[in-house]
Formats: sequence, structure tokens, C-alpha cells
Amino acid sequence: MSLSNTPAAERLHIGIFGRINAGKSSIINAVTAQNIAIVSQVKGTTTDPVYKTMELLPLGPVMIIDTPGLDDEGELGKLRIQRTYQVLNKTDIAVLVVDGVTGMSDEDNKILSRIKDKNIPYIVAFNRADLPDCKPDLFPGSILVSALTNQNIELLKEEIAKLSSKETNNKRIVGDILEPNDLVVLVVPIDSSAPKGRLILPQQQTIRDILDSDSTAIVTKDTTLKDTLAKLGQKPRLVITDSQAFARVNKDTPNDIMLTSFSILFSRYKGKLDLQIKGATALEKINDNDYVLISEGCTHHRQCEDIGTVKLPGWINKYTKKKINFEFTGGTGFPDDLSKYALVVHCGGCMLNEREMKYRLQCAEDQNVPITNYGVLIAYMNGILKRSVAPFKELSELLCIL
Repeated sequence: MSLSNTPAAERLHIGIFGRINAGKSSIINAVTAQNIAIVSQVKGTTTDPVYKTMELLPLGPVMIIDTPGLDDEGELGKLRIQRTYQVLNKTDIAVLVVDGVTGMSDEDNKILSRIKDKNIPYIVAFNRADLPDCKPDLFPGSILVSALTNQNIELLKEEIAKLSSKETNNKRIVGDILEPNDLVVLVVPIDSSAPKGRLILPQQQTIRDILDSDSTAIVTKDTTLKDTLAKLGQKPRLVITDSQAFARVNKDTPNDIMLTSFSILFSRYKGKLDLQIKGATALEKINDNDYVLISEGCTHHRQCEDIGTVKLPGWINKYTKKKINFEFTGGTGFPDDLSKYALVVHCGGCMLNEREMKYRLQCAEDQNVPITNYGVLIAYMNGILKRSVAPFKELSELLCIL
């Protein structure tokens, strides 16, 4: 996969924060050496978070997020500031741009405190070093720059690069449980909800990780899995299925072959699989009129066989035999207050970066609301969860309770 094709969720997310006209957009243009952010003397030019994917040396593929000013005013201003703070949930590295002439404001100190609370690596860039009145009190983690003259812009990039090394994700989707020359069979159902002419992102990324492990990937449909296995010259080490086909694939996959799903792999890759396994067992405590939230990290056109809004509610109703109130969210619309829900069911999060996925999991854990994952829950309802997570040795102790 070329750097230009790196999925947004796999890019380093750099959030740029600061007050109105502190020079956030100018700093972005200076750091990237491109006019990718609109610069104006008019207050509040940036009214919503702006996301820009690009390659930034020496960092590689990044997502730069330009945010509205922290001192925006009025009712709309409050909403814009709220969105700015929400960006922290997906920020891997924060750059706080401060007007070096006026120095740190209450708004700057407030968001810096929140950045520290969330353990986000950060750097404070005091802008306007070209002005004679720019004499801020520097402190560890701060730097004096000028977006106008490019003073210390290269140093700023170097400091960001140092912080990025701490955020590098060396985890593998599946490669850490494979050996060279292993055979992996991927089961991809083709129905009305499958995209035309392509594989979805989790399938693409899993195939790439298999190839990076010097293993071989074979792709088949759920309707042809049994014949595919019979034709192979060697037993595959692992079968990976789309979660909605779990029941059939489990039946057609011999017990001496490991089995899991794309959704479970991504739960492990980006989140806390152990937490979501425990969350699935909360299904046994669901009562009539309880609320269940089904949340996805992306927004897409709903199909008649949509797994999130159609299939999952149907399977949950059938399993629990309860009258459940289902609510649905997609994209960035994950609620801060989860207290009304007896259970949260989340997708694999392929469109979310790791920090945002873990933020959502932490929200549920902090509020004592069980949270699980599409694949984990489907495997649990089909009585095959223990088999589906058995490939992961780090869960050996947890398997005893399944």
C-alpha cells in the first residue's frame, strides 16, 4: 500500500488548537509548505474542524486537523468550541498555537489541561517570533516560531516527529499469530449490502497483513467455503469470516482449524478485546424495555440487509426474547452520556483511529456500561465465542469463563 493510499484511520492524527487568529492555519501552511488551510484576518475563518490527509516528512502519512478558535463567541461559537474539544478524542499529537505577543490565555490553559488529562503528546508553538513584542515565557514542551518567516518551523516538525515515535502502532491485525507459508482463508459474503466491485477496508487491510507475514490468503464466499477447503492441498492455519456469516462458516470449518472474524480482529487491533468479550455476557441481563445502543464508526447508505440496523437487532431480539429499545449512531455521533444503555454494541472501528476507538471504550467502562463488538456478540449468540477468540494466547485466562 502506497503512502498516498494509507487509510485515514491508520494515519497519525495531528490536531492544531488555539485561539482565533493565533495563527493555526498559518502554522499548518508553514509546516506542510502548502496552502492547505485558509488564512484570513477575519475572525473565525475556520468554523468547523477541517481534516486534511497528506504526506509530511519525516512523519509519513498524517491527518492534520485544523480546529475552530477556542475563544469563539455566541451560541454557534459554543458549538464550534465543543467540536474542537471533541477532536481531542482522535488526536495522536496536539499542537497548541499561542499568540506569542499576548501569551497563554485562559482558553489556552484550559485546553492544555485537557490535553494533559488525556495523555496526548503535545507541543506549544508560540507564534509571531518575527514581532519585537513576541517575548513569551517558554516552558518545557514549548517552542518559539514564526509562520511568516518560517523561523523554527523545521524545529517544530522535528519535535512533532519525536512525539510521533511514541505513538507508533506496531500491533498487527493478524500477522502476530501467523508463521511464514501459513494458509489463511478469508470468507467474504456477497449480498445486497456488499459494496459493488470492491472489498471493504477491513478485508483489504487483513489481506495485506497476511501477505506481509509471508503467508498466503485465499478469498472465498460463505456459500463456497466448504468446497474451497476440500480443494486445498494443505490445511489452513486460520479461517477469517465476515461476522454475519459466523454460524454457517463455523459449521463448515473443521474444529482443528482456527476460526475468527474480521470484526474480532479489529476489536483486538484497535481496542480492548477482553473488555468487549466481557461486555457480550451482559446480554444475559437484558430486560424488557432496556435500551441498547448500536454504534458504527462510519456513515454509509443503509441497505435492506444492513447488519447494524436490521440484522443485529433481529438476532438480539431472537436471542433475548425481550422487547428492546434500539438506538443507532454513526460516524462521529457517539454520545458522551451512555447511562441510559444496558449495552453498547460497536462495530470493528475500521474507520476510526486507535485513540478514538479506545476513547469510546473508555467512556463505557468509566460509566459501568457493558460494551461489546459486532463480531464478539454474534459469536457469543451462536455459542462459538470461545472458539472465535482461542487464536489469541493473551486471552487464555479469560477463555476459562466462556
